[in-house]
Amino acid sequence: MEVDDQQISKIKKVFLILSGKGGVGKSSVTTQLAFALYEKGYKVGVLDVDLCGPSIPKMFNLENGVINQSESGWIPVYYDNEKRLGVISIGFLLNSKSDAVIWRGPKKNSMIKKFMTDVVWGDLDYLLIDTPPGTSDEHLAVMENIRSINYSDYSAVLVTTPQNLSVNDVRREITFCHKVGIPITGIIENMSGFTCPNCKDCTYLFTRQGGKILAEKSNCTFLGAIPIDPNLTRCIENGLDFLTTLKDSPCYSNIKEITDKILA
Repeated sequence: MEVDDQQISKIKKVFLILSGKGGVGKSSVTTQLAFALYEKGYKVGVLDVDLCGPSIPKMFNLENGVINQSESGWIPVYYDNEKRLGVISIGFLLNSKSDAVIWRGPKKNSMIKKFMTDVVWGDLDYLLIDTPPGTSDEHLAVMENIRSINYSDYSAVLVTTPQNLSVNDVRREITFCHKVGIPITGIIENMSGFTCPNCKDCTYLFTRQGGKILAEKSNCTFLGAIPIDPNLTRCIENGLDFLTTLKDSPCYSNIKEITDKILA
């Protein structure tokens, strides 16, 4: 299918959510940013290119969603009736939740190209692309398609946890961004301490400020830290919009501040 330049130009800004390591909460951060932008009144799309671990549908409580085909291309699965928050994921194309995607690179690249070129997003303020960990075929395929279809405004948001092991992997992700020419919006430190749901005190289970130190050393913007909050975890597990249920949580203000920095 030929890419409609007018359709592409309707997507104002693309954010790639990246991390060098799995298990740092990259998909949950993507979900939180999407909800935060949605709450501000923007029209948001979430593209899940983590083909082997598609967790985005569950996080939006859209596991039973179905991608429909139109004459113009695939129609996203929408979170809301207003169609301001749409989601595309390989998870919608699997026969069951337990199906495994066992594909070699060329087939992955072909599916990513289809996701990037054949989805009818319509007018979109922000497209968030949730990527798998690392710097592999999927990331290169995303960048090749971003350039081939002339997205004019795109950048990366990097996610790490405070530990040195995660920080070192994200340092490699920064090198990847520099080598392929992806501008970096900033770094988010996820799982930054544990917030007690009762007393609201934060206990630092791991080392502190690993993400902030990395940002300073790599000349990147530190966007902020998100603590571990059992209530936030519950929302993510059940596909709930945490912004409407967790306004008394420290995570709420942290995520709002991070979103404001990204928009700025």
